[in-house]
Amino acid sequence: MAKDSLRELYIDELRDLYNAETQLVKALPKMAKAASNDQLREAFEEHLRQTSEHVSRLEQIFERLEEKPSGKKCLGMEGLVKEGAETMKEDYTDEVKDAAIIGAAQRVEHYEMAGYGTVRAIAELLGENEDVSLLEQTLEEEKQADQKLTELAGKINPRAAEGEEAEAGNTTAASQGTRSGSKSKRAA
Repeated sequence: MAKDSLRELYIDELRDLYNAETQLVKALPKMAKAASNDQLREAFEEHLRQTSEHVSRLEQIFERLEEKPSGKKCLGMEGLVKEGAETMKEDYTDEVKDAAIIGAAQRVEHYEMAGYGTVRAIAELLGENEDVSLLEQTLEEEKQADQKLTELAGKINPRAAEGEEAEAGNTTAASQGTRSGSKSKRAA
């Protein structure tokens, strides 16, 4: 049977977000553990606390709507979490891995911001003013988390680049030493 109402779409989208958030509750501790930078680890731990609050807010909305939050799998978040897990398994230096984890986390934040923006707009159309307030609060926290990640990237990514430059310098110096050593042997 076709769903034909905006309310049904609203509930469906809320279920999708609920599943996305519960997936994140499981993924964020792994991201925190994989981070070598203390500030990045703390940011993930703080966002885990917020994500638990996001789940609670969604549960409040479902309770008020007399609906169940379960029944929907968020395939988008599942894919983003899998990509993040693959990133954490890569054999990067600590700084480069932190930069990669930030990128994965920001993709998650942007996905969530899009989802919360959508459901907030639908809640407004449906006149669900209590929900609008809760959804807006979560949306703002997602934006703040993204901003925090951007700030951390501004500190971490240059260190990752410095590490590459130092490594390239060592490789160049080593190869020049080998070349000059070869020339010395020929000259003798």
